[in-house]
Amino acid sequence: MKNNTMNTLIGAAQDESPVDLLVRNVRLVNVLSGEIHDAHIAVKDGIVVGFEEYEALHVVEGNGRHCIPGLIDGHIHIESTLLSPARFAAAAAPHGTAAVMCDPHEIANVMGAEGIEYMLHASAGLPLSVYVMMPSCVPATHMETAGATLRAEDVQDFLSRYPDRMPGLAEMMNYPGVLFRDDEVMAKLEAAASHVIDGHAPLLRGKALNAYVLGGPASDHETSDADEAREKLRKGMHLMIREGGSQEHNLEELVTVLNEFNTQNVSFVSDDKVVNDLMESGHMDDILRKAMAAGIHPVRAVQMASINTARYFRLHRRGAVAPGYRADFVLLDDLQTMRISECYLGGRNVKEIDFTGHSAAFSANTVHVAGLNTDSLHVAAGNGNLRVIGIVPGQVITHALELPPTLREGAAVADPSRDLAKLAVFERHKGTGNVGLGFTAGLGLHKGALAGTVSHDSHNLIVAGMDDADMITAAEEVQRIGGGLAVACDGRVLASLPLPIAGLMSDAPVEDVLAGLRGVNEALATLGYKLSSPFAALAFLSLAVIPSLKLTDKGLVDVHKFEIVPLWTA
Repeated sequence: MKNNTMNTLIGAAQDESPVDLLVRNVRLVNVLSGEIHDAHIAVKDGIVVGFEEYEALHVVEGNGRHCIPGLIDGHIHIESTLLSPARFAAAAAPHGTAAVMCDPHEIANVMGAEGIEYMLHASAGLPLSVYVMMPSCVPATHMETAGATLRAEDVQDFLSRYPDRMPGLAEMMNYPGVLFRDDEVMAKLEAAASHVIDGHAPLLRGKALNAYVLGGPASDHETSDADEAREKLRKGMHLMIREGGSQEHNLEELVTVLNEFNTQNVSFVSDDKVVNDLMESGHMDDILRKAMAAGIHPVRAVQMASINTARYFRLHRRGAVAPGYRADFVLLDDLQTMRISECYLGGRNVKEIDFTGHSAAFSANTVHVAGLNTDSLHVAAGNGNLRVIGIVPGQVITHALELPPTLREGAAVADPSRDLAKLAVFERHKGTGNVGLGFTAGLGLHKGALAGTVSHDSHNLIVAGMDDADMITAAEEVQRIGGGLAVACDGRVLASLPLPIAGLMSDAPVEDVLAGLRGVNEALATLGYKLSSPFAALAFLSLAVIPSLKLTDKGLVDVHKFEIVPLWTA
């Protein structure tokens, strides 16, 4: 902070000149002192200067409402909201979000460095602060085809060029690469050694976890079991309790490990939050609502969504309401239910902030698919049973099932009576014609098909359905619109949602994207689909770093073995 700015703030703190804003008579949830106390909030030049009465240019009566710091999401993929950064910020800010730690891993796997630059440019200067972690795994694994490759020198380059925007290295998903000391993985960890390094280690325990932590990753958001969480806390990891959209619910299980001594090493994160979940349920406010309903004391819960996260990521003067901190705060009509009255970012009421001027142009078509025909979906009868991906509702993990096939004319086919859908992943970055084929149980689809270019982590074109022709119809519609989501049945497209930004996001108004998503979900509902967020569920079926069984354009992946396995068991 420049001397003249500091001089002005010091003068304002001593009442030498009027402050810009005074919010009188609030009950401040003070995450620094660990108490709730009476205060006034005085703001000058977007910075809190004190808790006392001040002469002010603008006065807001708090009327005894609770005041909490602006909330910080410690790990989110903005791309998963389906919104551009500016549209996301406009949607999240009214929910009390003041800052996010964004991992642009999704767009980086489509476009590489160009995608990261887009996210940095599109989020620069937003009133809601978007910090960008440097993706560590592009491609995520050797078992899929991504659109780009990022190496250790890219990590070094970005971290050196954007020291104020990039706190460190994003989730190191390639934990086998750490354990086996892969040269490129170790070089990336070395390039980020003086920065924050986030982890990603689902179900990793014992000596393997020791080795992973020693390699540098200091947090984990993939923990789903209480004993696993306790071990990671004991070994020094910052536990990120994830409560995201319909497929990522870990809060209820993990809050059982919290006590009065360990919560300073815990943060709440959303990871993936689709636009309908964001608009209907909320963002970090929704997580706090659930945490307090689970019995977590309000002060402790708010700490885990503000100051704990700010300290872990080394954010200076963020995450609290106190002199010298940026004036991000939320006024609540009710603390326990997180009923929001007003939100302030940098001392400005969110209702008065215009987010529309921060859009960034994007014109490239990133969808290049070859071999879209029903012949490419043929699964010849084999020996033994089928390896089938079993969906676990509310989770990104899957079961590895072995089921007898349904055969027709010498081929394995989908079977609605068994809730057994065919699954295909078409490579969409380079037009190679690669296609991985498999089956999944638990979609609840009676007929038709759904397709999308949102498919973690490489975001190839993923299609699931009960009819091969409908699967191709849905896939062709996704290709036609330049990426997005589509539903087809009986040879015709029922609904689609264009996502022209890398096949992942749209810069259309939030209301338009939400309406489009509702349209495709409603179309699926007519086909019998029951899962609350069907395209989110579909997207994770290709996430080859989360157990147990997933599908990429190269085939079925046994994540425990970290290798491609045959579709047939014998």
